[in-house]
Parts: sequence; C-alpha cells; structure tokens
Amino acid sequence: MTAPLHTPEHSPEFLQITRPEGITQDLRRQLIDCWTAVVNAGGAVIAPAIPLPPVTVRDIGPAADRLIADLDPERGRLLVAIMDGTLAGWLIVRRDPHPLVAHFGVVNHLQTRPRFRRQGIGAALMRHVRGMARDDMGLEQLQLSARAGLGLEDFYRSLGWTEVGRWPGALRVAPATTVTTSLCVSASEST
Repeated sequence: MTAPLHTPEHSPEFLQITRPEGITQDLRRQLIDCWTAVVNAGGAVIAPAIPLPPVTVRDIGPAADRLIADLDPERGRLLVAIMDGTLAGWLIVRRDPHPLVAHFGVVNHLQTRPRFRRQGIGAALMRHVRGMARDDMGLEQLQLSARAGLGLEDFYRSLGWTEVGRWPGALRVAPATTVTTSLCVSASEST
C-alpha cells in the first residue's frame, strides 16, 4: 500500500511545540478529541492512568495535560499535522537525559484522527519527525515500539525503520490478555 501523494495546496502544515505555553486551548481540545477518537477506534495509544476503551475526553484530558506539561525544547516536543485548520494527527518525540543514551530519541503516541486516515498523515508525521529530531534536537537515532500483528511493522518498514526485536507480552490489554510489541529503530535522516 502506498500513501497518497500530497499536493502542495493540500499537504499538512506541521507545527512543532516545545513548551507548554505553545499549546492554545483550541489545540489542547483538538489533541484530546483526536486522542479520544483514536483510542476508541482501537489505537494503541493508551498512556498510564487512561482506562481501557471506551474512553471519554474526561479520561484523556489529564494524560494530555501531563504530556503538555512535560514539553521542553531539550527533552520533549509535540509535532502536529494540521489539515484545513484541523489537527489531523500528532506524535511526541522525547530524549532521555542520561548521557549514555541522550543521542537517542523515542517516538510516542503517533496517531491520526480517524477521519484523516488513509491520507498519508501518519507517514508524513514520521518523515517530518526524522529531520526535526536531527536538526532541532541533535538526535542521531530514533526508536519506537508498536503493537505487533496489526500491520504496523510494514508501515514503519516502508518508512525506513528497522525492526530490531520483539517483546512478547509487553502490553496487558485485559486482565488475562497480553500483546507482543515490535521494537523499531531509525537513523534521524530525512527521506
């Protein structure tokens, strides 16, 4: 499957937010609405303290506020894709402050608002984050983990990511049910 090509007049606009004060109330609301819709559609973006689906904006709001409060130019940035004035998707890239791994970043919470799926938003965010991580954060490599068995491995592989391992039983999605996670890594290069 190939992602649709974006024409210049219909490409996402990317915003990089590096500090909590960079989030407007409207952007906060849209981020929470997107996250709620993605979790309820089966997306694997459940942060600590968020219950299993179905969820409401009240469930997601505190987690979004913690994520926003942690924004920092050196340690964590929010990258959002805007289409026609609406938040279409977003992700977080974080740096571990420990000097032995400070050259690595971790991509978390990649999500596309369901009505914007199959339009290449997720792929565009993943392409954009590589340059942002390298140029703006000085990161040499990025890593992520993704729920295995849903085709996500093929998605990330098509964008130049390499699966470096699997973590059986990494996610507990119900009291007696665990899911394997695929671990991926990518050099912070533009494609």
